[in-house]
Amino acid sequence: MRAMGCILVLLLLAFPRVLMVFLFLTSTYLQRAYHGLLIPVLGFLFLPLTTLVYAWLVNNHLPLEGINVIFLLIAVIVDLGGMGSGEWHRRSRY
Repeated sequence: MRAMGCILVLLLLAFPRVLMVFLFLTSTYLQRAYHGLLIPVLGFLFLPLTTLVYAWLVNNHLPLEGINVIFLLIAVIVDLGGMGSGEWHRRSRY
C-alpha cells in the first residue's frame, strides 16, 4: 500500500494538468480553493503544480506559513523550471 502513494505522487508530478481536469470534472476540490474560474484556468496554463498544491493547502485547512510556504515555493520552482528548461532546449537546437 505504501508504494501506491509513491506512484500517485509520481503521476501527480508527471501529469498535473490531467489531474486538474479530473478534479474539475469529478469533484468540487478546485472550486472550494478558488472562487471563480479565471485563476484555475490560468493555473492550468502556466503553473499547474502550484495550483494543485495551493488547492491542497486550502482544502486541508492548513495555514500559509512555515513548511506549507516551502511546499508552495517548491511547486513554483518546479513549474517555472519546466518552462525555463523547455526554452533552453529550444534555443540550443538552433
